[in-house]
Amino acid sequence: MWIYYCSRLLTRLCLLPDVCKTFGSGVVQMFNGTVFYVHSTCPFTLTRFTHNRVDCDITVRRGENGLLEYVEINVNKIQTRILYNGTIFVEQRMVSLPYDHTYQHVFQYGTNTKLRSTVLPLSVIWSSVGVGIDSLWVKLEQELVPGMTGLCGRPDIPGQLPYKHIFYTSSKYIHKYIILCQENIYGYEKELYVGCAFYKEIAHRCQTSYAWRTLTHCRNCPGELHFEEQGDAFVPTCSNPAPRTNDQDITSTCVCPQGQVLNDRAEGHYCVSESACPCVYAGRNYAPKEERRTKCQTCMCYNGKWICSQNSCPSRCVIEGQFVTTFDGKQYTLPGKCSYMASKGFNWTITIHFSETTSSIQNVFLQIYQVRFEKEEIRELHQSDNAMVFWQSSMYVQVLTSFGMKIQVQTSPDLQLYITLPQSEVGMPEGLCGNYNTDTTDDFTTSSGIVENAAEPFALSWSVGDCPVNIPKVCINTDNEIFADEKCHTLRDSSGIFAKCYDHVPTDNYHKACIQRTCTCGTGLQQCLCVALANYAKACANQGITVGDWRRATNCTVPCENNQRFDYEMQACNSTCLSLSRPDPRCGVEDAPVEGCGCLEGTHLTGGLTCTPKAQCPCHHQRGVTPPGPVAIDGRQCKCEDGELLCSEDCGCTQGKVCVHCSQFAIDTAQKTCASLSKPINCTSGCYCPGGQLEDHRGVCVTVDNCTCQYSGKVFKAGQSVKTNCRTCTCRHAQWSCVDEPCPGTCLVYGNGHYQTFDSKWYRYDGNCQYTLVEDGCGREAGSFSVKVESVPCCDEALTCSRTIVLDLLVMHIAHFSPLSLIFY
Repeated sequence: MWIYYCSRLLTRLCLLPDVCKTFGSGVVQMFNGTVFYVHSTCPFTLTRFTHNRVDCDITVRRGENGLLEYVEINVNKIQTRILYNGTIFVEQRMVSLPYDHTYQHVFQYGTNTKLRSTVLPLSVIWSSVGVGIDSLWVKLEQELVPGMTGLCGRPDIPGQLPYKHIFYTSSKYIHKYIILCQENIYGYEKELYVGCAFYKEIAHRCQTSYAWRTLTHCRNCPGELHFEEQGDAFVPTCSNPAPRTNDQDITSTCVCPQGQVLNDRAEGHYCVSESACPCVYAGRNYAPKEERRTKCQTCMCYNGKWICSQNSCPSRCVIEGQFVTTFDGKQYTLPGKCSYMASKGFNWTITIHFSETTSSIQNVFLQIYQVRFEKEEIRELHQSDNAMVFWQSSMYVQVLTSFGMKIQVQTSPDLQLYITLPQSEVGMPEGLCGNYNTDTTDDFTTSSGIVENAAEPFALSWSVGDCPVNIPKVCINTDNEIFADEKCHTLRDSSGIFAKCYDHVPTDNYHKACIQRTCTCGTGLQQCLCVALANYAKACANQGITVGDWRRATNCTVPCENNQRFDYEMQACNSTCLSLSRPDPRCGVEDAPVEGCGCLEGTHLTGGLTCTPKAQCPCHHQRGVTPPGPVAIDGRQCKCEDGELLCSEDCGCTQGKVCVHCSQFAIDTAQKTCASLSKPINCTSGCYCPGGQLEDHRGVCVTVDNCTCQYSGKVFKAGQSVKTNCRTCTCRHAQWSCVDEPCPGTCLVYGNGHYQTFDSKWYRYDGNCQYTLVEDGCGREAGSFSVKVESVPCCDEALTCSRTIVLDLLVMHIAHFSPLSLIFY
């Protein structure tokens, strides 16, 4: 039966040069086309050579069932092992596909698996059938130097078929292949895979669509897929519905029916229409048209892709010890323990002073207009025309200024600073935090107005006074280094407490900061570690991701005193006895969640120290503080009960004016004017516009819809617009509503994966595959251009020597730019 099938398939035969193959139970085709059969369970060297000082060694061994049970590929001292069941190990670690390494890529290639070397003109392709590897190809993309050894021989030695030939049934070579077919199947008549491997190779060589699988009962495709002998190596999937291929990427493959794609985001092998493709985010599948929401985005799943709208998310500057993130997202490290101008605007400045003994901030000074918040001790709440300052928790002080700037100062265990500016301040600030214009390229603008290329001269230009002490950049304590490497690894543990945040906040910079902070820590290593871990947890919380009780998991718990409790999202809103006597202005402050200690349910903070039952809270009013019980104030009979002052309502107001008794309760009188809708201020008794109306910038009572706005000292009516910084801003409800307009952008890549987006966002991704830098067709044929980049590694795998750039234009010319050549295809 097997011989009959052999003769049916061998109606024509073609051999490709510079390809070595072994398949079935021992058939070998050498590089020069010579074909022979060898049967053994001993390990054999298929090929061994050195090219451009890069060593290559490929060894195989067959099992008792005739198929390969072991393949070892060594390229440039990187060992890759493939086992009989298709499992792949690189450097003794099991990997999954696709696998990306500096020296090689391993990926699915039709029904096969392909290893492509990036340091040699070499590819290895194999087919695993679960019980063994039934075929293996070694392909050279150019003729190599003499000295090649192994079963594959050398391409430059004449063999039986030195060139490509096509032979028909009358050829004398057909008889040889029938003999090979007999040798291949002898002793393995019941092993279906052995015979099928031979037929598959013959069909592939001759590029025939002959229905040999039906004749031989060899395996077909799983699920809803069907087999194609000559098809695209990369089939359309939900992840990539329109893969780009070329004539070289043709192989045996399994494909979906026309008009459908493989749902590679679900178990099994099911074909669906592109509109039925699910989407994936953070390891979870989302059905078509299902939405997901984050703090800064609302996204809908459409055709397997996310269609997202941007929500309004303010930018924030972070100064955590020596580690700084600017408003626009640029990250760097401060060079010295100095005093710095953290940020300054038209009428405000924020200055920080470092400790000379540790790499921590010692003081933060805020100055608005001529008011300096420096020596005043704040127990609960400070409120003035310029700013509101209060304790959000036992660890954080919250500041809200009259113009909308929000500041969080972490006071324990280390002093750290978080600044959020309103849209009205875009492009205006200066200092360590950059200029807040969504362009990271000019974040290093010095105090003299020039843009520096490095962080150190930029930071020193904003230092105040002398800067004699440098911050250590390397670890000089071996014990600290060992402790830091071990403990900071929790930020990269895929099964650890922080893992759920990895898809939202990258860990690279936080891991680096953790090691540097902990390694250079003088004493209290655990505390330094906890500060570093807390910084990552806070970044996650700022994105709306709660990582769980990470402090307990990492031995970083915070003790609470005075009958208080710890929480990862502590709120000061309505938490004090003062808040029982008047509306709490702190409830209107929205900022990133903070951790710390606060009062238990049913108790309120008194004097910033003790949590008191509600019934024991005093009442606060304009004239002072009154203990619980009856009291006479301004000739009126009042009673202090549960922190609330209850008095008679007779105020003697005339002429329709609204009278406010601040002694009874404090109304936010700032809300009575268009100019101060968002400004907290002390209550001042007096007359204000009637309910529902506000005083505009000209002193006229108007509705909020007719409120005026102010910009650069000029007053604008409701509905009027101004243009500034590629934005058009319109006055609505006493606030500026701004719309971004197109601005030119540049995308670039350099070095080991340093990328800048068109929106001037920098990030680093040191991948070794070919990546699409930009295209206008989103993977479809309708696009007019695409630009792809691929790293070309050095002998040192940590470095990139150059980069290949592929420009694909609609006119079907492809330009390859490299340091050596420009090639058109």
